[in-house]
Amino acid sequence: MIRVVRQGWDQLSIYLPVLLMGLLALGSWWLVRNAPMPQAPAIVPLKTHQPDYFMKNFSVKNFDATGRLKSEVQGQEARHYPDTDTLEIDQVRMRSVTPDGRLTVATANRALSNADGSEVQLFGNAIVTREPLPAKPGAQAQPRMEFRGEFLHAFTNTERVRSDQPVTLTRGNDRFTADGMDYDNLDQVLQLRGRVRGMILPGAAKK
Repeated sequence: MIRVVRQGWDQLSIYLPVLLMGLLALGSWWLVRNAPMPQAPAIVPLKTHQPDYFMKNFSVKNFDATGRLKSEVQGQEARHYPDTDTLEIDQVRMRSVTPDGRLTVATANRALSNADGSEVQLFGNAIVTREPLPAKPGAQAQPRMEFRGEFLHAFTNTERVRSDQPVTLTRGNDRFTADGMDYDNLDQVLQLRGRVRGMILPGAAKK
């Protein structure tokens, strides 16, 4: 009996390493199967320069707290680009009214405005016109002023108009042309650059 048991044990010992390897392999497979999978990194979609909404034949008006019209933007079509948060407008017409009643109108074939409208670039047949302001107590009358060019860069909050391309400036009866300009309405300073030509007509004689 003892010999039979010993022979059985000897035979079992021969296959024991194989059985142990099989158990280890089975255990490894079970661990891999039940181990938590690593989370894939979140894929953030890239913003492309594609419009996310359109407006056609629109008019947007902005009023202050008292209900006074501050500005209005009209256009044939507008496209908003989320990657730059800009608004591109075809056949644009813009007008703004200051608290003292000064009206400024801007038109162009195309305009590119930032999010709050404080910076507007005008392309193609760009015209910015400031209507005349009559004399008031303590202030002189201001003649009509007009800027023309293929590109004008307007800063509405600081009342500046700039351009690095040829422009034509008309102030009342006076007319100037230049290769570039920087006009600051608040400080009443005009800088003309490059080839500057001007025609200044004498004012009307006082009676």
